[in-house]
Amino acid sequence: MSDDGAADGSADPDGLTHTTAEGDVQMVDVGDKPDSERRAVAAGEIRLQGSTIEAIRADEIGKGDVLATARVGAVQAVKHTWETIPMCHQIPITNVDTDFSLADDRLELEVAVETTGKTGCEMEALEGVTTGLNVVWDMVKAVEKDDAGQYPDTGIENVRVVRKEKRRA
Repeated sequence: MSDDGAADGSADPDGLTHTTAEGDVQMVDVGDKPDSERRAVAAGEIRLQGSTIEAIRADEIGKGDVLATARVGAVQAVKHTWETIPMCHQIPITNVDTDFSLADDRLELEVAVETTGKTGCEMEALEGVTTGLNVVWDMVKAVEKDDAGQYPDTGIENVRVVRKEKRRA
């Protein structure tokens, strides 16, 4: 069953479905939908050792500025979501905001995406969060590894859409 329609290929009340009556996957046709101003916010976190959090705060990670690099990765991911998520439309991104919060044992990333178009941008916000957190992991993996080369304290968690908004343009 698709997110937008029934498993039997029948459309939801808006007439949207990712499957045909025969069960074939297809991109939803949004051509007749009116343009709307849209905004989606997603968030997630990466669990890290306290010493890693302190090294990020002090800009002492050997690979460079963790937050600046993760911000670039998040924005790039937002802009390329349509290339990595099947059936996702290429949409005009009008703004991306990233916000990092550091706690004693985790870093949270919130990504807000804005567009004016025929379809939402929550997938773009989710892609920004997951890629941004993956970039953090890549930047800190040398200090997160234990003596056996494993990551017992590291984990990406709680990735979610926080909210989405839509206003007619």
